[in-house]
Amino acid sequence: MMLIHRLLNLVYRHWLALTLLLLSAITILSLSPLPQLPEVPGSDKTHHLIAYAALVFPLAWRQPRFWPGLILLMLGWSGAIELIQPYVNRYGEWLDLAANGGGLLCGLGLALLLRRLLRPTTEHKL
Repeated sequence: MMLIHRLLNLVYRHWLALTLLLLSAITILSLSPLPQLPEVPGSDKTHHLIAYAALVFPLAWRQPRFWPGLILLMLGWSGAIELIQPYVNRYGEWLDLAANGGGLLCGLGLALLLRRLLRPTTEHKL
């Protein structure tokens, strides 16, 4: 339990860097042209859900000012990626956008549940 508290405190302190790092990685991986999609276990939609849940978690855990608007911006960013993908030899799918939105909701829900159960040690708003 102590390890979980330490990890969550790290996320709380470094939420912006983590969010920007994850957003950059998702964007680069989503828009990099590939001759063919790599073979990976699991469903493509599951990967989208996990990636966007991880993306929103630091933001939802920290809850800086305007955090709901930032989450909507993430959904818009996801939609923009889906629209751009056909121009970089990738497939843009509306079901991917739905999986991304589902991931945002799952990550948000998990962070809010953990906030209720385990309060962050520093409760100041930015």
